[in-house]
Amino acid sequence: MTASAFTLLFLTGLTLSTGLRLWLATRQIAHVERHRDRVPDDFSATVGLAAHQRAAEYTVGKMRLARWHLLTNALVLLVLTLGGGIQILHDVWAAAGWEGGSLGHGVALIASVGIVGWLVDLPFGWIRTFGLEARFGFNRMTPTLFWSDTARQAALAVALGLPILVGLLWIIEAAGEWWWLYAWAGWMSLNLGMMVIWPTFIAPLFNRFAPLAEGETKGRVEALLTRCGFRSNGLFVMDGSRRSAHGNAYFTGLGAAKRIVFFDTLLEKLAPTEIEAVLAHELGHFRHHHVIKRLVVLGGAFLVFFALLAWLTGQPWFFQGLGVAAQDTPTALILFAEVLPVLLFPLAPVLSVWSRRHEFQADHYAATHANPEDLISALIKLYRDNASTLTPDPVYSSVNDSHPPALQRVAQLRKWQEAKA
Repeated sequence: MTASAFTLLFLTGLTLSTGLRLWLATRQIAHVERHRDRVPDDFSATVGLAAHQRAAEYTVGKMRLARWHLLTNALVLLVLTLGGGIQILHDVWAAAGWEGGSLGHGVALIASVGIVGWLVDLPFGWIRTFGLEARFGFNRMTPTLFWSDTARQAALAVALGLPILVGLLWIIEAAGEWWWLYAWAGWMSLNLGMMVIWPTFIAPLFNRFAPLAEGETKGRVEALLTRCGFRSNGLFVMDGSRRSAHGNAYFTGLGAAKRIVFFDTLLEKLAPTEIEAVLAHELGHFRHHHVIKRLVVLGGAFLVFFALLAWLTGQPWFFQGLGVAAQDTPTALILFAEVLPVLLFPLAPVLSVWSRRHEFQADHYAATHANPEDLISALIKLYRDNASTLTPDPVYSSVNDSHPPALQRVAQLRKWQEAKA
């Protein structure tokens, strides 16, 4: 392939992926606004028109902000690649005394590109938090907490990210032609290690975790865990209300380090039986080995990515086609990371279908081990209180949504409820 041919391929991919994302977001806005004045029949008894319209306005606001963010990211990508931004940063660090391709130069170059991306995203985070989320009553974060979180994230990126980056570049430099295989093994080991380390040492840097208090909720949760043969390293409540009014629950960790975490906002909104049903859904993911399956797929994908990166490192057209004269592995790593999401966009619908299938399987598990009606009522409350639209555009949802639309989930749960009765 020639450099000019690859430039054309990159521009075509960027134009198509950006254009399709904008088109999908516009479809979502139009569809939600078109259905804002009527609550779907299955929800008319539990979701008022005012709540439905609020969800429509919130969804439209998110989509409009997402479109601007998408366009900004596309422009920044063009500036960094064909606009010569990465080459300029490469030359700046070389002029500072680090030879191109050296460990120090590679760390400085990758870190500086990361900082550029972070600075681009920061204003959108501020607008989302203090504009959109505040306007709809979800934001509980103060500017002081926002900047405190930002500082802690930056410190964490330095404390963890720099050693990881140094280790990766050292492997690339020292391991010879098979460096990509060693780098993949190190990367996967790191991912598995973080699943153990994160809940115990890192998550508490941002939130407070307290054991779930004694009472009906804890009793039901423990009985469910016993019934399902599931062991965890504790039941915890997280102070999510410090930052947002949104409610959620999640599993974190791996092996003996597994934890079950409830947002305090979730416990405020749901009855004990509904919390039990939500937890049963999460247990369904583990019973069907969804976490392991995703790790296996992720591992296979990263193996292919590292092998492809190793090959591209020796192809001059890859660098020249993206506006970079330098040809070294750290630069190839940056270019690969920047370009890969553009070229992988066609896989988005496939991944969404796979994820939604997992969600249906987890719902079925919950319907088997808890009361389906409790999960239905919990879902309706969460959709209503989180201002999630009940009427997403089908095409947009099929590409972007990891969870099935509310109408489909509730309809399927009612079928299982009838079969169970």
